[in-house]
Amino acid sequence: MIHHRRVLVLGGARSGKSRTAQELAETTSEQRIYIATAQAHDDEMRARIARHRTERDDLWQTREAPLDLADTIRMQAGPGRVVLVDCLTLWLSNVLLAERDVEQETEQLAQAIGDAAGPLILVSNEVGQGIVPATPLGRVFRDAQGRLNQQLATVCDAVVFVAAGCPVLLKPAPPLWLTLA
Repeated sequence: MIHHRRVLVLGGARSGKSRTAQELAETTSEQRIYIATAQAHDDEMRARIARHRTERDDLWQTREAPLDLADTIRMQAGPGRVVLVDCLTLWLSNVLLAERDVEQETEQLAQAIGDAAGPLILVSNEVGQGIVPATPLGRVFRDAQGRLNQQLATVCDAVVFVAAGCPVLLKPAPPLWLTLA
């Protein structure tokens, strides 16, 4: 019997991936941890963060981890509660802008996810299906995001792609991926 599950939810901007991940978490446990990676650097981002908070009920506890995500997952993941990380794309941006070693940070994150002691749902953008970024930093980010998603998909039991609000299972995980606990 599988006692915990790791699910990676991918999709483009405004695809419905965060909503899908939240709904999955809410069917998993009444004890819910939301790990936020966003940083409120401007009014638009502050408004987005506030809107996301209103979409979660009082059963959610929020932890902020703009950079130290692996350690936060290690501290928060456990039996009887579900952890939702939203989102890996913002975390990766934070890592790049902080000039941290992306490869090392990705390895540490993959290890923490693989070792998670309870249900874990991760949200990430699929950025490789659009146009080639015009700037070197944009191309570095796109490539790093693709490698991150691939590496985390290998340690997750299930991978779901969301387009137009419709989740599609990419990587099966017996029994059904909806059964996390």
